Amino acid sequence: MAKQRKKSDLPSKVCLTCGRPFTWRKKWQDCWAEVKYCSDRCRNHRPKTAGSGDL
Repeated sequence: MAKQRKKSDLPSKVCLTCGRPFTWRKKWQDCWAEVKYCSDRCRNHRPKTAGSGDL
């Protein structure tokens, strides 16, 4: 059986939308480098970029 890790031992990042820290999840194990948002809600409400073409 695999050795369990403490949540404090897992890598973490800061969400680009809400600014809150979030920790690694097993479902992100293959794409952790690309994860930028802590949830679907933050991903769908991401901040608008200045160069988006909206005038």
